[in-house]
Amino acid sequence: MYDIDETHAPTLTSWVASANARETDFPIQNLPFGRFRRAGSAEAWRIGVAIGDQVLDLRGAGLVATDDMNALMAEPRAARLALRRRLSEGLRTGSSDQAAWEKALLPLAACELGLPCRIGNYTDFYVGIHHATAVGKLFRPDSPLMPNYKWVPIGYHGRASSVVPDGTPIRRPRGQTVGAERPSFAPSQKLDFELELGFVVGQGNALGAPIPIAEAEEHLYGVTLFNDWSARDIQAWEYQPLGPFLSKNFGSTMSPWIVTMEALAPFRSPFARPAADPQPLPYLDDAANRAQGHLDIQLEVLLQTPAMRAAGLAPVAISRSNAAQAAYWTPAQLIAHHTVNGCNLQPGDLLGSGTLSGAEPGQAGSLLELTLGGREPITLPNGEQRIFLQDGDTLALSACCERAGARRIGFGACAGTVLASL
Repeated sequence: MYDIDETHAPTLTSWVASANARETDFPIQNLPFGRFRRAGSAEAWRIGVAIGDQVLDLRGAGLVATDDMNALMAEPRAARLALRRRLSEGLRTGSSDQAAWEKALLPLAACELGLPCRIGNYTDFYVGIHHATAVGKLFRPDSPLMPNYKWVPIGYHGRASSVVPDGTPIRRPRGQTVGAERPSFAPSQKLDFELELGFVVGQGNALGAPIPIAEAEEHLYGVTLFNDWSARDIQAWEYQPLGPFLSKNFGSTMSPWIVTMEALAPFRSPFARPAADPQPLPYLDDAANRAQGHLDIQLEVLLQTPAMRAAGLAPVAISRSNAAQAAYWTPAQLIAHHTVNGCNLQPGDLLGSGTLSGAEPGQAGSLLELTLGGREPITLPNGEQRIFLQDGDTLALSACCERAGARRIGFGACAGTVLASL
């Protein structure tokens, strides 16, 4: 776990004036990492840190000697802490680095933002117990949770090649769906979103060498927003016996900034199981994880339809939840479980949390839950209704951490617009 230090001080300000605005996602207390290039160029990706409405070119500022984000993430924890402190000192009000570093600043509006790193492998977990219960009730009313759910973090291997950055359109997939006598092949009619967090691996582990839970967060670089788009009708036909396939691998949207575990230090919450539930097995349990294993991240889902866009109406929130209250397992437990059999994680590997729904109806992290399996449409403020996503809809995820005694930090944009099937 990470300690709160002077880089988190809520009174700390930056010579980048926009970083001091109350509503910014990127104050000096955040300092998330990502990759950027000048908009409209074919330049190679460079490593940047978001600060207010600007991005600091790390190599341009003389802070790193590489443009390879995965290589930077592979460095040990001590190097990560040292770089964060150096960035904080150089960007704070009164720093002697201002004159030199100003030359390495670019407006975010003038940049193209890509995936924050190369995604090597992608595993999607199922840590949201309220989501698992709600979906289970649709198919197994008498026994919504499978017997293993409270004992083992459930996950499956996803498709890394179709993880895309914020703003990338998502093409409606085609596939097989169940029919009365035989399956049909057509565009999905039940396109959905999934409100997730992405946990990005930093330093990896050797094949055959499990990561103990006490060391797990040293291997976790940071957190992003993540939308695992899902075709529910295709999923219903194909998911047994081996789980999702074409219903999940056509596109997953990832926000462009990795909020580091160091930046999240003020926003930790205890991990505790209800007394009646099974307690984690020893390899998934330690004192630090119990004390502050969860991440207190506020989550929001926003929808804008083509009609809203044409009328100049802003996106509307259709769901709000909190990661600490939604997740049954912590990030450290996911790392420990993923490697307990000797699986080797590598820098840039992505672990999806699974859908982070709250316990209340308005906290559902998917349309499958919000509409009770499609039986009850949601009605938007302009009178439109949705059961599942329609062509032209833009779905955006948003997140922030906000707590008394700490500076609010955010995660940036994570949006995609649905395109008609080919």
